[in-house]
Amino acid sequence: MVKLLIVDDSALMRRCLREIFEAEADFEVAQARNGRDALEQIEGFRPDVVTLDVNMPEMDGLTCLSEIMAREPRPVVMVSSLTAEGAEVTLEALALGAVDVIQKPDGTVSLHINRIRHDLVAKVRAAAGARVRRARTLARRLRKQSGRPGPAKSLPARQPLPPLRTATQGLILIGVSTGGPRTLEEVLPRLPADLPWPVLVAQHMPGAFTGVFAQRLNTVCALDVVEVGKPTALQPGRVYIARGDADMVVETRLGRLTAVPVPSDEAHLWHPSVARLVDSAMRQLPADRLIGVMLTGMGNDGAAAMAELRCLGGRTIAEDESTAVVFGMPADLIRRGGADAVLPCGDIASQLLRWLS
Repeated sequence: MVKLLIVDDSALMRRCLREIFEAEADFEVAQARNGRDALEQIEGFRPDVVTLDVNMPEMDGLTCLSEIMAREPRPVVMVSSLTAEGAEVTLEALALGAVDVIQKPDGTVSLHINRIRHDLVAKVRAAAGARVRRARTLARRLRKQSGRPGPAKSLPARQPLPPLRTATQGLILIGVSTGGPRTLEEVLPRLPADLPWPVLVAQHMPGAFTGVFAQRLNTVCALDVVEVGKPTALQPGRVYIARGDADMVVETRLGRLTAVPVPSDEAHLWHPSVARLVDSAMRQLPADRLIGVMLTGMGNDGAAAMAELRCLGGRTIAEDESTAVVFGMPADLIRRGGADAVLPCGDIASQLLRWLS
């Protein structure tokens, strides 16, 4: 039984969310009307997961989240509006330790709540098993880490690995979902501005957030970070974030590798699709000019594609369970024998640089 605390100042929203989870057999639900009420409820109810509204009177969601993470960290899923301000606050919440975000439905809540029912239940269930770390600012997190890579866990692999063709253009492909924003803030700032290959990121995230997220990453990375909102020629020294609620594929246009946003494909459950990104890259380049990195996330998006990439001669990394917020995606890659190395997130950039040096 998952104990869930729903925190929202709207009585209607609380009722709609309560009805969704009470219809599931494995949830016990309590409610709070604002952040202050939530902190009191947490002490008595001891929830496994909290859904937390961003904008509330008396104590807003961000302040409440800070208190939760400072006192007794537990999985929190933010419930956010689609405004630019809502996106900024939500990304700050993810940096503080929130596990995931769900967007509030457009229009009348009671009429449109079913649009987010599936995602909401799936994300809360995943959050119940998430690894939660105490809140630290990005700068403190980076200062506290030595930067020295730990030993990689080698799975059945080619020994020795063939040399990468770094003299020609290649791509680093990153797939990530639940817990991803904070994890990417651990990995990407460690990569230098002269990285010889572009980095493409498929982060499962609503469309309202990816542009703001790219801007946020751009302020802390030596690499230029951009959201792919139109066909964009790929260049070394750049990170390309797939636009949320769509997919990103690699094509060759006018003789140049190009990241292209495309409508989400219903054949894939999660978007932006990691599987579709990796498959498209393998159609454009030999496997030995591709590196796949599978970070934290629920489900198995991209695991089969990255396992195939490794089988064909590419290289792959799976994030280690010790740092993964949700171990689903990297665990599935490992289960398929598809990872050359299994590393905590703080060591992934160093491994990439060793392979590319």
